[in-house]
Amino acid sequence: MTDPAPPPAEDAPLANAPQRFEPADAPFVPRPAASPDRVIHLIGNAHLDVVWLWPWQEGYQEARATFRSVLDRMDEYPDFVFTCDQVVLLAWVEEQDPVLFDRIRARVAEGRWVNTGGWWVEPDCNLPTGESFVRQGLYGQRFLEQRFGRPATVGMNVDPFGHAATIPQVLAGQGLSAYCFLRPMAAEKALPGPLFRWRGPDGTEVLAFRIPFEYQSSRETVDRHIEKAVAESAEHVDGGLPETMIFFGVGNHGGGPTIRQIETVHRFDRMGSFGTLTLSDPETYFARVRRLGLVADLAVVDGDLQHHAAGCYSAQSAVKQWQRRAQTAVLVAERWAAAAALLHGTPVVRGDLERAWKQILLNQVHDVLPGTAIEVAYEDARDQLGEAVAIAKRITARAHGRIAASMAVPLDPATQPVLVFNHHPWPVTATVELHLGFGMEVDPDAITDPDGAAVPAQAIPPRAETGRRRGGSVAFQARLPPFGVARYALRAATAFAAGAVANQRAAPERPRPPRPPADSLLTRLPGRSVLENELLRAEIDHTTGWLTGLLDKRTGADLVGGARGPHLQVCQDPTDTWGHRVVSYAWPGVEPPVTRVLVREDGPLRARVRVERAWRRSTLAEEFVLTTGGDALEVRVELDWHEPMHLLKWRVPVALAHPAGRVEIPFGSIERGVTGAEEPGQSWIDLTEGEVGLAVVNDAKHAYDLSPATAEASASIGVTIVRSPPYAWHDPSELDLDAPHAYQDQGFQRFTVLLAPHGPLDTADLHRRAAELTMRPRAMLESFHEGDLPARASWITASPRSVAVTAIKLAEDGDDLIVRAVETAGADVDAVIELPLVDAVVRARMPARSIRTWRVPRGGPAVEVDLLERDAPAT
Repeated sequence: MTDPAPPPAEDAPLANAPQRFEPADAPFVPRPAASPDRVIHLIGNAHLDVVWLWPWQEGYQEARATFRSVLDRMDEYPDFVFTCDQVVLLAWVEEQDPVLFDRIRARVAEGRWVNTGGWWVEPDCNLPTGESFVRQGLYGQRFLEQRFGRPATVGMNVDPFGHAATIPQVLAGQGLSAYCFLRPMAAEKALPGPLFRWRGPDGTEVLAFRIPFEYQSSRETVDRHIEKAVAESAEHVDGGLPETMIFFGVGNHGGGPTIRQIETVHRFDRMGSFGTLTLSDPETYFARVRRLGLVADLAVVDGDLQHHAAGCYSAQSAVKQWQRRAQTAVLVAERWAAAAALLHGTPVVRGDLERAWKQILLNQVHDVLPGTAIEVAYEDARDQLGEAVAIAKRITARAHGRIAASMAVPLDPATQPVLVFNHHPWPVTATVELHLGFGMEVDPDAITDPDGAAVPAQAIPPRAETGRRRGGSVAFQARLPPFGVARYALRAATAFAAGAVANQRAAPERPRPPRPPADSLLTRLPGRSVLENELLRAEIDHTTGWLTGLLDKRTGADLVGGARGPHLQVCQDPTDTWGHRVVSYAWPGVEPPVTRVLVREDGPLRARVRVERAWRRSTLAEEFVLTTGGDALEVRVELDWHEPMHLLKWRVPVALAHPAGRVEIPFGSIERGVTGAEEPGQSWIDLTEGEVGLAVVNDAKHAYDLSPATAEASASIGVTIVRSPPYAWHDPSELDLDAPHAYQDQGFQRFTVLLAPHGPLDTADLHRRAAELTMRPRAMLESFHEGDLPARASWITASPRSVAVTAIKLAEDGDDLIVRAVETAGADVDAVIELPLVDAVVRARMPARSIRTWRVPRGGPAVEVDLLERDAPAT
């Protein structure tokens, strides 16, 4: 008989944790005493590039797939919290899978799905206008409020490549008191720590957190990801910052946290390897920071946060120009839609404006606007931004037509009335070009203003070869009232066959106005041309094709005379699409030689000289235009580019020895070092020394350098006007140069530059110049009819000059007028914004560099609101 088997021994307690660990498998035990004394908030997210190496339609589908995966993980792990930051993804899921969207609503209500960011997409944070950043939050935060009952409180842009200095002001104005970002990374910009107070130019502060190591992790475990993130921030965390954040989850093409990743967090939290690991979200983290009393001791960082990839500010020129055009068109449409609604009750189709804005906002995403997506993405961007422009033009034409119908236009069969609309709340003097159709031929010496006085005008080359006649295309100088309209008259060189007057009783012909002086602005000399008016004198050398002088008669300074160095520089560009690790593109290059110089215009209004060049398969033409009374030299640039993996710098050497630099950024401007570094900017860049300087203003480009004087060349302003890398080539992947590739920016492009000499730097003037260049007056032919409006009408003015009104629109809710202004000169001012449109006046103290917004009902009083059009908190 054998002895019975002994009973099985009880299992020993579990030490540490196995690789695949479920919390239910073992009872809770305290972490080892040797565990680091730190708390790490693990932020589960699913960064999804809505467009990048795939078109938006794939991002549309992946949003649904990613969110379904996230919700499934929530069902499996009760402690899992998810952070979502691009509102467009939620909108896409809502429209294609309402049942899935309802599951998201439930998790938001539970507090386990946390919406951060508050912006429609993660946009590039340098290239859009200030108003675009406002609309990112306006549409994003309103969506969150309407669908989930609360907006985001934490801003989050993990993937953009740099940040403008004014972003804190925008964030705070949208109720976002904290901000999470990744770039610039630690190797690109030193910061006092991962957590700091970021301060805008007006003193506005938000808490900011630079994500350590990466915003995403691999599909495997996250322990190595945590190790690298801790290594990057351990000095600060262990040196006084007891809690930090680490972001994890499969990203770029979406995905989110995986089962294995979540279990890895649980495993190493039990083991205590890195300290306390908690599945968390940014709102919870920043609340802890405030609760622990850490904010007052945090370092303050002023200025911009730059940058990760300098080449993305010049890659894919077309999308940058499409964006600027679309933003401008919709801002103009908003203004005139509001005017027509308040003056005549014309309905504002808010849905159309919202659709246009959302197409613009989508294509500001950080892999489209910087030029780093695949080629097909730009076909979609072209179509979507074209839709925005088409919507805006319809709205503007309808509003102008309604206003025009109410103007008094007395019958004069010998004339053709022209109405010219000024979009800006300050007086504008501008050149209006008209290319008339069949049956119209005007006397360019007899164009009159609203008072019947002749204005500077001349015949210009026509756009069409059909029906070429001297008076078929004309340009004239218009002096326009602030945000208003003025009526001008073209006088017939031959009788008009205008149907608008065929059946009307003829009025006595008015006397012809006196002919204005016909002095030429052009002097032709051997080997050179001189353009000169009462304010400027510009001399063009026909051999070099560039300026040998630009004299400002007001200051006596020649800003170009004696300056040395090339004007154009073509060089090979072996860097990737992003321009990773690029410090400068201010390298030596060849200058395309001049092939022809010809005079295009020479009249009493303006002179125009064309310089043509060629290099290999490419051509470039520059037309230098000087207008009577003008204080800037206009340069119209036409480039037909066919050079793969090359770049072209458009450079202006200046006769200044040790200048200081400044560049426009969204809602303001910032000093820039004169170092030759490649930097982003908006529409203008400037070099000033003492009491004189030169600004370069343009309507299409965003990549600049300010280069110091050397033994070989003078200080200069450089604009990167074209780069042609392959689409979406990302270093360190190697490029097979023997394989066929699609290269960027092959073909024709056109843009305009102003060279504006000046006295002491006046940033308010430069902001106005840039606005006038990109938002030009609109002229329309009109018929004769009765009306209540006089020959000149104005509906908004703003003073002093440093008060730049950036938005005029109807409120999102209601029919009140929304007016936003920015102080641009860097000094406290008493702003006065007169609004005859609603019979009200805004009077307010504006601190230097501040952004302020008012809601103004008819008759007033104005009420200050934030950037979401909610009542502003009392100060």
